Amino acid sequence: MKTVLVTGGSGFFGQIMCRYLVEKGYQCVNIDLVKSEFEHDNLISYQDDIRNIDILEEIFSKYDIYAVMHFAAMLAHEKKMLKELWTSNVDGTQNILDMCVKHGVNKIIFTSSNCLWGKNFDDPVTEDEEPSPVEIYGKSKWEGEKILLSKPDEVNSVIFRCPTIMDEGRLGLLAILYEFVDDNKKLWLVGNGENRYQFIYAKDLAKACELALDHNESDVFNIGSDDVKSFNYTYQYVVDHSESTSKLAHFPAGFAKFMMKLCYHLGISPLGVYQYNMISSTFVFDTTKIKTKLGWEPTLKNEEMLLKSYEYFHKNKTEIKNRKDEDVSAHNREADMGLAIRVLKFFS
Repeated sequence: MKTVLVTGGSGFFGQIMCRYLVEKGYQCVNIDLVKSEFEHDNLISYQDDIRNIDILEEIFSKYDIYAVMHFAAMLAHEKKMLKELWTSNVDGTQNILDMCVKHGVNKIIFTSSNCLWGKNFDDPVTEDEEPSPVEIYGKSKWEGEKILLSKPDEVNSVIFRCPTIMDEGRLGLLAILYEFVDDNKKLWLVGNGENRYQFIYAKDLAKACELALDHNESDVFNIGSDDVKSFNYTYQYVVDHSESTSKLAHFPAGFAKFMMKLCYHLGISPLGVYQYNMISSTFVFDTTKIKTKLGWEPTLKNEEMLLKSYEYFHKNKTEIKNRKDEDVSAHNREADMGLAIRVLKFFS
């Protein structure tokens, strides 16, 4: 039985990946700051920090690690955590690479992000597009990529540049949208709503990670859904397939972006630099390379993923609201919508 170390294995995608791996016959070792909700005979969990060299040394010495799936990452939802974010996402990634080199583990699979950019693209973005992140999370992911690709002769690092990862249980900032839908409020879009923004289905990403275990070279792949439709279509699809009576509404793009920027800097909105830059933009990855080299194909479209995620929220709303921040990862709980969005919701 091969053993895979999963960093961030208690998070939204990490738990999905651990389930996927044990079902495929692997043993998983998980390290995460948060306790894992998933338990299995072939899952060993450490509640600890990838910046802790001693615990990493213990894990790499105790287990015969076949590969590392590196998903651990702090988000930029809270300004007070920005320094912690950088050391966790960058120094932690360096620690993982150093341990792999020291202990002869020659495979790392890393989830990077479309936050490497913060602007509109008219055409699908290829792997050749030079990253230009606009906020600290994207900058930390870009730095992580460079670290992992720095020793290609010793470690094969396969990097997946991911858009928003979707499935049942995905919450975070999306829970704000789901509350508007559940409470039959207007769903506000920036501009005309015809812009497009790609998702990736968590189980499709898990399949890609499995395929990457047999990819014996360092590589960077874009990943995402096919046939990406407009925000107008995607939001309306969720409304039409639910009991909601929400209607779509539109703010002029220039006014909306100015207000979002102002509210963020005043500390009354959770929508940061990346969100207010991209919410009115089009961003879709070109996934030709991963389909050609790994034989990977997506199975769900954006609207299907968003509906699946909303239905989970709708069915489990009471339990979700009782979750404590310290008990679950950021994507497994509701983000605080802040004063600005609460006022908008009240008048919607």
